[in-house]
Amino acid sequence: MSEELPGFHYHPDPLATGAVVESSTTCLCCGRARGFIYTGPVYAVEELSNLLCPWCIADGSAAAKYDAHFIGDPVGDDVPLEVVMSVDACTPGFSSWQDPQWFFHCGDGAAFLGAVGMAELAMFPDALQALRSEVGAWGWSAEAVESYLGALDKDSQPTGYLFMCRTCGRYMAYADFT
Repeated sequence: MSEELPGFHYHPDPLATGAVVESSTTCLCCGRARGFIYTGPVYAVEELSNLLCPWCIADGSAAAKYDAHFIGDPVGDDVPLEVVMSVDACTPGFSSWQDPQWFFHCGDGAAFLGAVGMAELAMFPDALQALRSEVGAWGWSAEAVESYLGALDKDSQPTGYLFMCRTCGRYMAYADFT
């Protein structure tokens, strides 16, 4: 029988994003099969992919036991170390084509909302405009930038990754591909 998932401030719906899936796998950290397993990236010496439950991530025991981390490089303004550590050690990460990035804004970690394509990103004009500016800084022509953005696909590549500031509500995104 599955238990109710723990809450994650910085990754509010890990089931919807695919970072957590239903599974009968026994967690390597706590030794319990709780009905769900984490499928995202784990940065640790030991191979821990698909072996940790969301509860051991939420309470920090997986990070403590295995010196594990769950996010890639943080992106954003200055934030207190304890916030970065909470996101990195107690929040499910997400898979991306390259190393995932986690946004920080207004002195706090942003909430990861999921992978997006152009169809989804169009509903968040502030995130789209910021992404347009970022891609434009790569030295591409305006036509190439628009072609790239138009090709964004939540299930293929290139893919966008959407975040929301937990303080001001601003939407942010980045995109990557192999």
